[in-house]
Amino acid sequence: MSLPTTIRRFEVRSIDIPLREPFGIAQGAQTVAANLEVTVELEDGTRGIGESAPFPAFNGETQASSRRAIEDARDLVVSQDARAFRRIAWALRDAGAPGSARCAIETAVLDALTRHAGLPLWSFFGGASTHVVTDVTITTGTVKRGVETATSFAREGFRTFKIKVGGVSLTLDLERIVAVAEAVPSATLTLDANASMTAEDAVTLALEARARGVTVTLFEQPVGADDLEGMREVGQKTKLPIAADESVASATDAIRIVETKAASIINIKLMKTGIVEALEIAAIARAAGLGLMIGGLVESELAMTTSACFAAGLGGFEVVDLDTPLFLAERVYDGGFVRTGDRLDLASIAQGHGVSPRRSTR
Repeated sequence: MSLPTTIRRFEVRSIDIPLREPFGIAQGAQTVAANLEVTVELEDGTRGIGESAPFPAFNGETQASSRRAIEDARDLVVSQDARAFRRIAWALRDAGAPGSARCAIETAVLDALTRHAGLPLWSFFGGASTHVVTDVTITTGTVKRGVETATSFAREGFRTFKIKVGGVSLTLDLERIVAVAEAVPSATLTLDANASMTAEDAVTLALEARARGVTVTLFEQPVGADDLEGMREVGQKTKLPIAADESVASATDAIRIVETKAASIINIKLMKTGIVEALEIAAIARAAGLGLMIGGLVESELAMTTSACFAAGLGGFEVVDLDTPLFLAERVYDGGFVRTGDRLDLASIAQGHGVSPRRSTR
């Protein structure tokens, strides 16, 4: 016998969103957000949607590979009770579904469940807060473009800037860091190498920036994902907080960070792990006394709002990096967070994540 919360329908479609300009990290740039939208429908007609945002330069996932994984997971989702969302998430993990596919499916299931219950997603996660304050990214590129981006976003009210480094000469990275610091002297600056540097180069860059009078407050993933000793070395020699990103794609990875003392902060991205495993990672970090960061890949308001609900609802996220909708040339969804400067407000969301499609997309 079917229940009102039984999942009766499951769909996936492509969402291709052009970017205003390439979103570059050390390993490559993305010019189009080649994403996917998953829809689930419950027996009572309630629908939920979720987003998959694979980023090949980040972890090798593509729109095609994520779509295959989502389609392959259909039988693990249809006919399941959405109230058993953890069981669904574990089945996806056990089946080897990649993070972006798990994120989309789990988001859709929880969106449907909380809409059915008349509960906003931020409240479902704990209701600790109804807003977060995000940084904004200075992507890879020229010194001139970095300064233009920083000054433009500073005028909009952003106060923390994350500068992408690595993949180029240390001289160019240092010039960009110094130029941005001079352009927005009151801003807080962090660095993100996306696992692209050696420990020696990361230490050199951080210390040279300091010698030039630049205050950096955080260095995210300076070295390769498996180089935990190198990560720890960067933290010891620079005395900077180190955030582990590419190094943490599972709860097991988070435990490894705790055991090796490789980082003091863990960057949780729902797109890396799905939602249920992200909850496990957050619990591990809290128990070990590590700081929490929330981030994402090149995502629309749909996935970014979900992450904002996650971080605000749980509370205690000292670093927030949920800015990628700013880089999209089109808005394909309505609802979700309301942005004022660097503040993402969730209080107006009444049910689920509050996001709905604006128009038909390919």
